Amino acid sequence: MSMEVVIAQSFVNGIALGMLYLLMAVGFTLVFGTMRVVNFAHGEFYMLGAFVMYFAVVRAELPFLVAIGAAFFLMAILGGVVERVVFHPFRGHELNGMIASIGVGLIMQNLALMAFGASPLAMPSYVSGVLRVGPMVLPNSRLFAIGISLLTLACFYGIIMYTRLGRALRAVVQDTEIAAAYGIRPGVIYPVGFALGVGLAGIAGAVMAPLFSVSPFIGQTPLLKAFLVVVLGGIGSIPGAAVASLLVGLIESFGATFIGATMADALVLLLVIVVLVLRPHGLLGRNERLA
Repeated sequence: MSMEVVIAQSFVNGIALGMLYLLMAVGFTLVFGTMRVVNFAHGEFYMLGAFVMYFAVVRAELPFLVAIGAAFFLMAILGGVVERVVFHPFRGHELNGMIASIGVGLIMQNLALMAFGASPLAMPSYVSGVLRVGPMVLPNSRLFAIGISLLTLACFYGIIMYTRLGRALRAVVQDTEIAAAYGIRPGVIYPVGFALGVGLAGIAGAVMAPLFSVSPFIGQTPLLKAFLVVVLGGIGSIPGAAVASLLVGLIESFGATFIGATMADALVLLLVIVVLVLRPHGLLGRNERLA
């Protein structure tokens, strides 16, 4: 296999990983922006989205796109319920909300372990075959995952920028008190923002389920990488998350190919440390100071 082919395949794999991290990071950022809660249960919504995908495709024999939609809606509904039941009492208490999110994540993971077992489950790919571009061989399954992720992000951008709901979400993120003064009800926006954020995590899990195995423990690594992406790009900055997620995905892919997966993870952590030393607010984050 020539070096050009290896580089091309590593690039496609890196973009696919970057899209996964971006879907996770955007949802993570949305939850933090609306509720000011670091949601450490985010990875478990990713995990449940993957299980929804598995059972919808393998057991119910639904089309892949229908299964992805089911993962989003079921995770969004579950997220809305979790916000009302668990996080509602902790509004305005960020530390307590963060601790509660750890508890929610552990409960979800153990319930999944009891319900589905610990053994990894495999499912068929979206599409078979490869795309040949000259000497390069690109798996169609990876390209399909990238396309679905881009479509999801485009729809999310359209909702955030061009709908009343999106304007209300942005207003609450920028200043809750002023938003309330203009008639926006933060008590309604909080569960909607949480539901939309964890719904994106559910889509990420559904998109990646055919590429990796499905088990109750698969949410931990994407959660960690999403957290690193959010910190690297700048907390609250979606453009920063986009840049950071692609950087992390490409570093992991090329690093795993040429120097090994362990060293690739070390390079990602080194990048985060260097960026935070030079730019404490992240690549594209705002330099805000607490009053």
